[in-house]
Amino acid sequence: MKRRVVVGLVFLLAVGLCAGLIWFNFFRDKMITQFFANMQPPPQTISAAKVEAKTWTPSIGAIGTAKAANGVELAFETAGIVSQIKFKANQEVRQGEVLVQLDDTVERADIQDVQAAVKTAESSFDRARTLSTRGYGTEANLDQASALLAAARSRLARIQATIEQKALKAPFSGVIGIPRIDVGQYLQPGTVIASFQDLSSMKVDFTVPEQRASEIKLGQEVRVGTTEGNLPYKGRVIGKDPRVDPKTRLVSVQALVEDNKDGAILPGQFLHVEAVLPEQPNVLTVPQTAVIASLYGDYVYTIDEEQRGDNKVQVAKQVFVKTGRRRGGALEIVSGVSAGQQVVASGQNKLQSGAAVKIDNSIDVTKLDTSKLASGQ
Repeated sequence: MKRRVVVGLVFLLAVGLCAGLIWFNFFRDKMITQFFANMQPPPQTISAAKVEAKTWTPSIGAIGTAKAANGVELAFETAGIVSQIKFKANQEVRQGEVLVQLDDTVERADIQDVQAAVKTAESSFDRARTLSTRGYGTEANLDQASALLAAARSRLARIQATIEQKALKAPFSGVIGIPRIDVGQYLQPGTVIASFQDLSSMKVDFTVPEQRASEIKLGQEVRVGTTEGNLPYKGRVIGKDPRVDPKTRLVSVQALVEDNKDGAILPGQFLHVEAVLPEQPNVLTVPQTAVIASLYGDYVYTIDEEQRGDNKVQVAKQVFVKTGRRRGGALEIVSGVSAGQQVVASGQNKLQSGAAVKIDNSIDVTKLDTSKLASGQ
C-alpha cells in the first residue's frame, strides 16, 4: 500500500515538473518575441536632397561629326614635275601663299615669244586704225589687225594661266597637313598634295529623329563637346535637310561652331551635340541617384517625421513616381512627389519602406559625376 502511494507521488511530481518546464519554455519564447517586436532597429545613415522646381532647358541630344568650315584636299589641276615644296607639316599659312611650285621653265620661255607677238600685233592694229581714221585703210584691214591682236593676247593669257596653275596657292588661311609628294616627282592632274583646313570654325553634321525635326530651327543654339555631359562649345544651326531619309527615318542637320580658336575640335572627330530648346519653368527635378528602377516602376524614398514612442524620428517611405527627361545629374519628375519634399539621394540599398533614417549630407551627391557613378569610377 505504501509503495503505491510513493509511486503515485513520484508520478505526480514528474508530471508537474514536465508541465512546469513546458510552461517556462512557452513563457520564455513569448517574452523574447515581445522584446524583439518592440525593439526598434538603429536608424540608417543616408544622404538627402529636396525636390526642386527649376527652370528646365530641354534639348535634343545627337551624335555628330565635325568638319572644317573651310577644308580641302589640295591638288594640282595641271601636270608637271615638283620643283619646290614651300611648306612644312602643320604650318599655318595665309591666303595666297605659294605652297608648291611645279617646273614652269618652258612656259616662261614661251611667254617672251608671245609677249613680242602681242607687241607686234598691237603696233599693226594701231597703224590700221590710224589709216582707217584718215580714210587710207579699209575696214577689212582693220578687222584683220584686230583679230590678230586678239589671238596674240589670247595666247599670252593662256600661257600666263598655265604658269599660275603651276604655282599652288593657299585658297584661304589655315593649317596645312603632312606633304604627300616629293621634289622631282611627276604629278598628274588631281594628285592630292596635302590636307588643308581652317580650324578656327567648324561645321558639325548630325541627325535628329523625324518626330523631332520640326523643333529644329535655323539659328537655333547648339552645344558641342567631345565627351557626354561636357559640351563647352556653342554654335548655331545653319541648315536642315527638307526631307527625311527613308532608310533611317532621320533628318540631317548642320551647325556652325565659330569659337574653335584653340583647335580642340578636329575635322572628322566624333562629337556629342545638344540642340537647345526654349526654357520651361517650374519643372520638378531630383538627383538621378534618388530614383530606383524596378519591375513595378520607378520609385523614390521620401523622408517624413513620425512619432514613435516618446521620440520623433525621420522615416523613409517608398513612393512610386513617373519620370521624364534627364539633364546632367538631374531627372524630371512628372508625378508622385511635390516641390519641397525631401528624398533619399543615396543609401537606398539598405532601406525598406518605414525604416528610420539619419541624414548625413557631408558628401553632396548632386555634385558628383553620375556617368562615373554608373560605371563604378
